[in-house]
Amino acid sequence: MDKKVLDDLANKLADAVPGDLHELRNDLESNFRGLLQNRLNKLDLVTREEFDIQRKVLERTREKLERIERELEALQQDTVQSPGTDPGTEKNS
Repeated sequence: MDKKVLDDLANKLADAVPGDLHELRNDLESNFRGLLQNRLNKLDLVTREEFDIQRKVLERTREKLERIERELEALQQDTVQSPGTDPGTEKNS
């Protein structure tokens, strides 16, 4: 996560502290920042770049699968239209 976003979030949390605890604001803000960073690091997150790369890989894989499915269907149609010999039987010559 971007450091500025994290700092802004920690700052907003510190601003929410009641007025009588305002003297602890800087300490709380630092603690909030550390806690947020720690928790975010434990999440299994990927960067936008990694996400976009995997999305493109998935799109290509899906296109390839659809093409293979169409080819298989065409082959099955050809087999039904022009049946050959039964693979379980052999011709004796």
